[in-house]
Amino acid sequence: MTLFSRPHSATGSPVTSNVMGMTTSASVPTGSEDAIQGSVTDRLVEANGQYADRFTDPGMDARPVLRVAVVACMDARLDLHAALGLELGDCHTIRNAGGVVTDDVIRSLTISQRALGTSSVVLIHHTNCGLESLTEEFRHELEMEVGQRPSWAVEAFRDVEQDVRQSMQRVRTSPFLVHTDDVRGFVFDVKTGLLREIDPA
Repeated sequence: MTLFSRPHSATGSPVTSNVMGMTTSASVPTGSEDAIQGSVTDRLVEANGQYADRFTDPGMDARPVLRVAVVACMDARLDLHAALGLELGDCHTIRNAGGVVTDDVIRSLTISQRALGTSSVVLIHHTNCGLESLTEEFRHELEMEVGQRPSWAVEAFRDVEQDVRQSMQRVRTSPFLVHTDDVRGFVFDVKTGLLREIDPA
């Protein structure tokens, strides 16, 4: 299934990405002399230096080319740009635990739509999500440990499809959003890489 077609920039030339290829930690052999030493953050900073050496200003502004905002889980197995055929500058990406629509997601979507011109919303949950193994008891355990109950909800769920429907409903009924007609929800299969669209009904 094709979600998006590739547009062209205002100059008529295709929009391309300058994002460098990343090597995951799992692909670096243990004890390899080529492995970057130090903390994980040190590795990221060093990688950024290499990226910046090859970086050229893409000449874009902050408005996404495809006028779409993607809300997805923070799970490290989701490579959203690759999975959706997106390039640098195409979309706004909003990620959190579970990819659920919280008040802060509504805040980001409101800014995305009202200040930066997006009009479509794509919601992506996924199979084998960590939130399926949690409950709101997690908040109680935190309170017992640190002496303060978190102000936020865990937003745990058992039925991923139903949670996608709930997220779609939260977007469609928000009074702050001006574009609520083109809101679609999906479940990404972490084993096959395929999206499955969820009927909002």
